[in-house]
Amino acid sequence: QVQLVESGGGLVQPGSSLRLSCAASGRSFNKYVMAWFRQAPGKEREFVSSITGSVGVTYYGDFVAGRFTASRDNAKNTVYLQMNSLQPEDTAVYYCAADFSVRRWNVADDYYYWGQGTQVTVTS
Repeated sequence: QVQLVESGGGLVQPGSSLRLSCAASGRSFNKYVMAWFRQAPGKEREFVSSITGSVGVTYYGDFVAGRFTASRDNAKNTVYLQMNSLQPEDTAVYYCAADFSVRRWNVADDYYYWGQGTQVTVTS
């Protein structure tokens, strides 16, 4: 059983940065693929990033365009999402997800464990 708790969201102006954190409970954290998805009002959940277990290979959604960086600290059971150059269209609830085995990195249905989400609002 894995429990995920996101933090770090907030209200920021365009061009700002935020760092989201996702703390995981449970064992064998380094064996889990971790991912970030986001969901804006009235839209489907969208893939943001994923990072593999011990090696830490990262994947990103096309819209990221080099602005976001995912990382993980296996000693702290935590994954991070550094978000730079935030724009109003980045406004959404950001969710952390995890699974032991993932076939499709960018598909929400392939992840079993989910956090409650953290709100990110970008507005001037």
